[in-house]
Amino acid sequence: MTAGSLSIPLAGLLADVPGSTRRVVIDAATIDLDDGLILASPIGGRVDIARTNRGVLVDARIRTALAETCSRCVRPAVTPLVITIREEVLPSIDLATGSPVDQSSEPEVARLSDHHELDLERLLREAISLEEPIAPLCEPDCPGLCATCGERLGPGHAGHGDAEVDPRLAALRGFRVDAGPENE
Repeated sequence: MTAGSLSIPLAGLLADVPGSTRRVVIDAATIDLDDGLILASPIGGRVDIARTNRGVLVDARIRTALAETCSRCVRPAVTPLVITIREEVLPSIDLATGSPVDQSSEPEVARLSDHHELDLERLLREAISLEEPIAPLCEPDCPGLCATCGERLGPGHAGHGDAEVDPRLAALRGFRVDAGPENE
């Protein structure tokens, strides 16, 4: 089954016995993210949903990428993400009676909608936000920017020589580590 939407109906699964499963394949889905995050590629992957005695267990493996700015050289960067979601989701409406379930004992637990649908978008938004790197890089060994001229370091960057050393650090030019047994 391919999910065009990230709202997955589960009324049929909830009527099955515990242990019953469903698999949903997500292909080319997009969502709006919080905190200024932008997707660089669509969301794809698989979601396995198993009926438990209380609700459903969501086990998802999702791939996507974020469009970011390199923290060292300020060039555009794409950060690929592989996200694993493993979370129990409980009903908000009792299947037998149709009345709302008391959620006060477990307020932080993810819930199905009133129509027994799993809102995968909310779970994905949270998981992507948690997987965002603190300092994204355009490449693993990004050299960063030159402290003198502001150009990107690496091939093609002209060095500035010793003449431009900060005067406060000039005394360190003559510093040499003595070659001795404790330094080998």
